[in-house]
Amino acid sequence: MRAWRQMSRGPMSTDREFTEFYLATYRRLVGQLFVLTGNRHDAEELAQEAFSRALPRWAKISGYEAPEAWVRRVAFNLAFSRRRKALRGAAALLRLGSGQAHEVEDGNALMVTEALRAVPVRHRQALVLHYVVDLPVRDVAAELGVPENTVKTWLRRGRQQLHAALRVDETTGTDDLLAHLRP
Repeated sequence: MRAWRQMSRGPMSTDREFTEFYLATYRRLVGQLFVLTGNRHDAEELAQEAFSRALPRWAKISGYEAPEAWVRRVAFNLAFSRRRKALRGAAALLRLGSGQAHEVEDGNALMVTEALRAVPVRHRQALVLHYVVDLPVRDVAAELGVPENTVKTWLRRGRQQLHAALRVDETTGTDDLLAHLRP
């Protein structure tokens, strides 16, 4: 049983429970979103939006077996929606003949997150949930709403694509590549 779960459900205890939940999970979620998006500011913004959506529903969400998974799913969905919107905007700019500069960060995290951007979204999502969030395949499948064998396929293909993008051989463990990205 998690520390943020309390038996009493009064208004004050609900606020206190949510605050404890937020404090216990926020940094971890931002780290996961950073790996997914490659941008710390976007990761923080997405996490805040996901938590703000959870707050009015907290009485229901707090009863779930894994409330953090609900918030993470909302945040991931927001990230994918934002990416689709950005891609539509970029396509419109290309049609107009305009471009935008991108912010660059330093370090190994940049190299890995850039390589992850080359991995298809579903494969990347599976990699992040399995290697960064450290969920077993069964839980990744449940969270993504797909069969376990699909997750295994996505993980295998994602590992191959990540290794190819980083130009490292497949004897280098994916866990080693992604370990420094864990919050």
